[in-house]
Amino acid sequence: MGRRSSGRPTINDVARLAGVSPITVSRALRDPSLVSVELRRLVDGAVAELHYQPNVNARALASSRADVIAVLVPSLTNIVFADFIRGIYDALDDGTLQVQIGNTHYSPQEEERLVRMFLGQRPSGLILAGIDQSSATVKLLKAAGCPVVQVMEYHEEPIDMLVGFSHFEAGKAATEHLVHAGYRRIGFIGARMDPRSQRRMAGYQRALEEAGMFDPTLITTTPTPSSVPLGGELLAEALARNHDLDAVFCNNDDLALGVLFECQRRAISVPHRIGICGFNDLDLMRAAHPSVTSVTTPRYETGRHAVQMVRRRLSGETEEVRYLDLGFRLQARESSARAFAPRWKPA
Repeated sequence: MGRRSSGRPTINDVARLAGVSPITVSRALRDPSLVSVELRRLVDGAVAELHYQPNVNARALASSRADVIAVLVPSLTNIVFADFIRGIYDALDDGTLQVQIGNTHYSPQEEERLVRMFLGQRPSGLILAGIDQSSATVKLLKAAGCPVVQVMEYHEEPIDMLVGFSHFEAGKAATEHLVHAGYRRIGFIGARMDPRSQRRMAGYQRALEEAGMFDPTLITTTPTPSSVPLGGELLAEALARNHDLDAVFCNNDDLALGVLFECQRRAISVPHRIGICGFNDLDLMRAAHPSVTSVTTPRYETGRHAVQMVRRRLSGETEEVRYLDLGFRLQARESSARAFAPRWKPA
């Protein structure tokens, strides 16, 4: 077939087998909507028969960008980011753009390294979690030459575009809910304490200051990565310091479940003796007994909107949205229903 010396099939090989021009093959692979159904069938058949793999680097040189969206997240095991990535993939279900994922492991240095690497591959767009990039990474992103979307946060001065919600306001709303439910000694339990967690804690503090109830000894945090068992350990530490603790706002649902299990081990009544509120509202919060109050966050929707922002920019839309606040929702459940249950009284 006149292949290159490497033995790998080329776009010309695909074109000959399909009986079409190389330009038609290129269009069919880049954007199937540009060719007819019959031409797509011929091209797809030739690609499958030859086991053809497009040369992404060559395509990037020819078009000034690769048909790839680079995505950076701090964790691949945290279900919060799994939901976000699922939203991205669902928004790209037509196959015109592919996804390349990098894991920063919550490290600014690793984030900078991955941004340099991805931008060197000329992606069509770059999506990354957070607004706390290093100064070096910010410079790279401002000179990226492609759409950049920061996600999972809210800020009115993004590097380029942004979609998410305010962690400060969400933390404040969660704490205000516990205050309104009748709790007075409300603790904060946090792990890892990345910038998003710190903003939730700041919202917690603001709510208690406004209610005249803030006590710094009610805050229990650790840089250790979050887990369900850790939630129980941190509650034990908090109770040892403040015996009158009567509620906790946890900076994620793993910790909230750990708090619930520790209360059950100690025969501490929830919500009568201690109220619990988590963050992110994973399915387990609804399934737990008692069910656990949490802040519902738009993880899946954030992924979809981020892709739409990139696509609108690539299509040349003039009226683009630079930042989008998707908001959050406080989902009240049994674990904070003290106002509707018999009040606990100390012995």
